Amino acid sequence: MLDHTIRRRGFLALGASALLTRRFLSAAPVDSELDAFIARYMKAMNAPGMTLALARRDGANRAATFGYSDLESQTAVRPDHLFQIGSISKSFVALTCLQLHDEGKLDFDRPILDYLPWLPIVAKFGTITVHHLLTHTSGLPDALALQLSDPGGRFVQGYRPGEHFHYCNLGYGILGRLIASIDRRPWSESVRRRIFEPLGMKSSSAVIGGDTQPRMARSYLPKYNDRLHTRLCELAPTDYLVFDNAAGSVTSTPADMALYMQMLMKGGAGIVSRESFATFTKPYIDAPDLGPTSKYGYGIGVDHLDGHLILRHTGGMASFASSITVDLDGGMAAFASINAMLGYRPVPVTEFAVRLMNAEKQGAPAPAAPAINDPREIKNASDFAGIFESASGRKVQVVAEGSALSIVVEEKKIPLESEGRDAFIADDYSWLRFPLIFGRSDGKVVELSHGADWYVNGKYTGPTSFQAPAEYEAYAGHYRSDSPWTRSMRIVIRKGRLWANGNTPLEPIGGGLFRVGSNSFSPDVVEFLEVVNGKALLLKTNGSDQWRVDVP
Repeated sequence: MLDHTIRRRGFLALGASALLTRRFLSAAPVDSELDAFIARYMKAMNAPGMTLALARRDGANRAATFGYSDLESQTAVRPDHLFQIGSISKSFVALTCLQLHDEGKLDFDRPILDYLPWLPIVAKFGTITVHHLLTHTSGLPDALALQLSDPGGRFVQGYRPGEHFHYCNLGYGILGRLIASIDRRPWSESVRRRIFEPLGMKSSSAVIGGDTQPRMARSYLPKYNDRLHTRLCELAPTDYLVFDNAAGSVTSTPADMALYMQMLMKGGAGIVSRESFATFTKPYIDAPDLGPTSKYGYGIGVDHLDGHLILRHTGGMASFASSITVDLDGGMAAFASINAMLGYRPVPVTEFAVRLMNAEKQGAPAPAAPAINDPREIKNASDFAGIFESASGRKVQVVAEGSALSIVVEEKKIPLESEGRDAFIADDYSWLRFPLIFGRSDGKVVELSHGADWYVNGKYTGPTSFQAPAEYEAYAGHYRSDSPWTRSMRIVIRKGRLWANGNTPLEPIGGGLFRVGSNSFSPDVVEFLEVVNGKALLLKTNGSDQWRVDVP
């Protein structure tokens, strides 16, 4: 928020541009160029609908909608539909904290346990302050739920506060509780009175569910939620979400988001003091999760675009994905949100919008539209071609035909889509449980992994047998939860190690506890519990429960 053939009843054939409101079709050149890009982008990215807000510091705003809120009934997205903005909510949390600071009610350098002594956290590496929570440097794990199913459970710090950036929804959930404690009202009511009302954001809410449900755009996820998906996978509508966690509970309309962005471009005027806005936008620490050059302020990314200072953030909810780009130097800003979660955020839309508006302001030629990558267009496809064989003698042939890549297994040819460097998705139901991951030695591809299966080609010269601890057999399996964010996790043994979902290593800490990922400082952990008849029945991920299911 926490961030892939045409199968959807004619949606892509119609094209998103056909659903533009008429008054936007005859808009300024910047709008027509942007709308044309959005139509191509939505078709290529499998986006059902989109809401868009453009804002200028001292000029007119624009609110536009594209595509469908309901694919089955072909109902268009309306300007008054609420979209969940996800982690962009964190900037609202930070500004509310800054207001409390301006009022002398909140000290950012004070330990959070002084304010909320009941928190289920263990700060074994050092005191956690409000500042650490605001900057994702507390050392706490990235959990979503603050309440644990185990009353004796605790979130354990993984590194000394301030040393590393580790994105942490838990920290912002705690800040929401802090706001409620100081302001003596729910966080959602506090942000309504302190930000929504002063800015005239009359449609927005910081609670998902209840009275907001009839106004929410319908949203979508891949049809099969227990495995990976290709970009143009079949979609299925999701249930409505009930959610009040400050880490990502704001819902809004494009008109309201335009007002919010104008306030940011005016230095927080009417919301926080000039000094507090400087605190909000100060780049405290590198934040590569937001972009290769991004740093993190208070609830917002701080970066540069074309030499201009910008604020940026993305938001990924269970079935919505959003992006905001605010050019503080140029005085231009854009927000976009789509009503499906397919693993990407509409960052190209907001960045291109800001670039177009800046070019128009400067009287310069319009920039070229961003390239929309085709996941089946693999420039270095020939790197991966060859025959890979497992220890049992099973063979997988990888075939490169120009820039197209596929695997051939038992005479069946399956196309591949790129999932990042040296990682691919095979477009076949039985192969979607895990990604295909190629390994290199001296720059040359020598091995291939898929879940627990491991294959090598003739160039491989390393060890071919590995010994895993006996207890790992109890942990391997498929675990499920009711969370819309983490439905399935498959644990496999490969090359003597445990892997989550086939691509994330688990490093043993002790007993059934493992660190998630390869960063030695990561506080994220999984724990295997309730071993019965040689199988763990319960998997806890940062304290949240997933139960073993005997389904492959």
